Parts: sequence; C-alpha cells; structure tokens
Amino acid sequence: MKRYDLFINGEYVKPSTGTWFESQNPFTGEAWAEIPRCDERDVELAVQAAHQALTVGPWAEMSASQRGLLIHRLGDLIAQNAAQLAQTEVRDNGKLYTEMLGQLNYIPQWFYYYGGMADKIQGATLPMDKKGYFTYTRHEPIGVVAAITPWNSPLLLTAWKIAPALAAGCTIVVKPSEFTSASTLEFAALFEQAGFPAGVFNVVTGFGKEVGGSLVEHPLVNKVSFTGSDATGKLINQQAAGNLKHASMELGGKSANIIFEDADIEQAVFGAISGIFAATGQTCIAGSRLLVQENVYDTVVEKLLEIAKTAKMGNPMDEQTQVGPVTTPAQYQKILDYIDIANNEGAKLLLGGKPATGQECGSGWFVEPTIFGEVHNEMRIAQEEVFGPVLSIIRFKDEADALSIANGVRFGLASAVWTTDIGKAIRMSEKLQAGTVWVNTYRAVSYLAPFGGYKDSGLGRENGQDAVFEFLQTKSVWINSGAVAGNPFVMR
Repeated sequence: MKRYDLFINGEYVKPSTGTWFESQNPFTGEAWAEIPRCDERDVELAVQAAHQALTVGPWAEMSASQRGLLIHRLGDLIAQNAAQLAQTEVRDNGKLYTEMLGQLNYIPQWFYYYGGMADKIQGATLPMDKKGYFTYTRHEPIGVVAAITPWNSPLLLTAWKIAPALAAGCTIVVKPSEFTSASTLEFAALFEQAGFPAGVFNVVTGFGKEVGGSLVEHPLVNKVSFTGSDATGKLINQQAAGNLKHASMELGGKSANIIFEDADIEQAVFGAISGIFAATGQTCIAGSRLLVQENVYDTVVEKLLEIAKTAKMGNPMDEQTQVGPVTTPAQYQKILDYIDIANNEGAKLLLGGKPATGQECGSGWFVEPTIFGEVHNEMRIAQEEVFGPVLSIIRFKDEADALSIANGVRFGLASAVWTTDIGKAIRMSEKLQAGTVWVNTYRAVSYLAPFGGYKDSGLGRENGQDAVFEFLQTKSVWINSGAVAGNPFVMR
C-alpha cells in the first residue's frame, strides 16, 4: 500500500485532516494506494501559495521566454517518466496500458507547443480615431487557476488545462478526481525537477464537497477549468458565476457516429468499434450513437457483431487486452442500470448486456461490450450519457434525417461522418451541432486543434491557440502624447 502526500508550495505535505482514503485497482478490486483527504485548510494553503507565486517572486518576474523554457523542460521530464506514470494511471483507472502509455508519450507535445507559444502572445498597436494618443493592448495572465480533472484520462486532461495556463503566466491548483489522484501527485514532483518556482503548481485531493466547493469559491481563484459530467459542471459554473469568476467547462457527450451507404464499410465499422469500445466507453467523445443509413444497416450490424464478439477482455496491463474494466463501482452499476433501461424501452439487445465474470476478468468491474439495435432517438439510451461500453444503433433515411437525429440531443461535443462523397462530408460538417466533426476517422485529438462542445457539452475551448486565451485577459493602454488638453469635464 503506497501512501501519498499533497503537493503545495513546491513540497509534499501531510493533509490538515491527518487522514487518507483508499484508491482501488479496478482490475483487482483491491485498494493499492492511500490518497490525502483534504479540506478547506489545505485549499487555503494551496491557493495562497499560488497567489503568492503569481504576484511576487521568481515566476512573477520571469520573462515569457524563461517561462517557455521551463514548460519545455517539463515536457522532457514527462517523456522520461512516461512508462511509470502510465502504470500508475492503469492501477488507478483500469484503462489499457497501451492506451495510457500512448497518451503519456504524446503529452510532452502539449508542453513543447505551449512552451514555444509563451513568448509569442502579442498585443497590438491600435490606430485611434482621436489624435494625440498612443494606444496599445497587452495580454496578461488571468490569475490563479483552479483545474478540476476527471478520472478517465487524468494526466492527458490535466495537460490540456495547465500547459496553456502556464504559457499565459498563470499559477495553478489542481483538484484531480478522488478516484484517480495518484498519477497527478506523482506528476507534481516533475515541476520541482524542471525548476519551477514554488507555488506555481499545487495539488489538493479529496472529495467534491470538502475540497472542490471551497476551491471554486475561494476569492483568490480567478479562473475555473473543469472537465466532467454536465450536472457537476453546471453546479460549478453556478458557483463560479456567483463570484464573477471566469469558467470553462468540458462536459458530457452523446456523439453521433454516422455511416452513409457510400462509406467504406470495413473502415467505418472499425471506426465504430474504436469509438465506443476501445476506452471501455469511458470517454466524453465516445461514439455511443451509431447512425446507419437504412440500405446498409443489416450489413453494418453483421460486421459489427462479428468483430465485437472477438473482443479480448482482461488485465489492462496485458498488451493483448482490448477492453478493460470500468473504473469505479458506481460507474459499473450505472452502466448496468442503463442496460436495463434500454431493455425496458424496447431496444433490441444484439450483444452483451451483462457483467463479464470470466477468469480473465479477475475480481474487477467488467461489463461485456454491449450493442443495442433498433434504437429510436427518443429513448433514454440514445439521449443520456452512459459512459460505458454500450452502443446504440439508429437507422436513418437520408442526410436530412441523419442531421435531425444527430442534432436531436442536448449535447454537442463530437460527431463523425463516414462517406466517400466529399460534398456530403462538407455539408454535414457545416450543419452538425458539435465542437468536433471527424470525417472517415474517430477519436483523433491534437494539441494543435481546438476542442470543446456546443450546447450542454460545455463552454470554452482547450488545445490549439484558442486555449491560451482562456487564461488571459486583455488590457488597453492609452498614452497621452502631450497634445491632448481642454475641458477636463468633457470626454474626449
């Protein structure tokens, strides 16, 4: 059993409560680590440390180029420690080691990209309509950032937040999910190794009511960046708005994966499988609604079942495993409940639909890859986020029908179109109400491309150049050249 401590003001410290709670391995069901249980006292220490680093001391005085070098150096350290961090994530969230290692090997690119961007954030000289003024803009860090991250891809989604925030010159307090805090606590050590001043990056762990609320509402926190469920996101957004804090939210999804009759069916079927089962469905961009044009519906279903039946479940550390366990007992039960709901609604169960209990699954929380056919878009299974390995297949007639179904949910995070007709691909991408539209691929993300949602899927954007401006505020500076004079009571 490994016991972790908090990371505040550049060092590991004990929680003020003097208590820890257990983190369970989703494959074995056994506790493997102890995580600090914080309260508002630890939040106060972390936020004060971040505020101090923001306003005085080395970080506040550094040039943008110097900050960029530190961010780049952090990327190098992540690359050197990728395997160890990936193993920690697998123990904590049960996702496949091959996927977690792939993420950790890719995460350094966020820090290289934003490290290079740090000294390229430029204001503008403004041509004014009033003579006698020299006027320009400057972009300044928004302040202390509270980053609240989920359990499905802890360090990847942490990187999406903190890399642009650091480039902007902000300081950060991260509150990871109580289910998957270990990798973030280990990651914190790399900041000291990279040479970041104390207080720039801090980690507090624990439960939402004890830690999250006091962090969001702290008067010295200027920005909240949250990834998680839409219900929790709405609550946090309300808390932030009550104190006029800036907030960005990356929330849930019910993404439409659309296969047209002219698509490369083999490629589309592989994309559908990857879109829902590769991460055990535990991803906000899961292609949980598969829309299939009626002329190829039976063919697509047949090929889907043929491949999905062969899925190898088991130890996520085994490179041969294709579907791992569900991360938490509560999520495991939620998935099973939704399967019951779908059966009761009249959806046709084509595959799976129950817990997986074979020897290869150990004592973990496994749900069989599950496919429902003959789903109607009004069903709860088609409207609500399951966040598990459950696929709903919906027939459609034509482009207009596909758009009506795809856009007929309150979410709008991602979508995909499978077609060989470029005109159709462009028309669909223009009309789909989603922050990301893939054509003939699925689940592709990059530090270069903005990511975020429409409707209930969130506010703001992560990744790409857009992300930096989520952590900046713009100041206009007016300089009187000496030529302006006159009545002081009249606005000029």
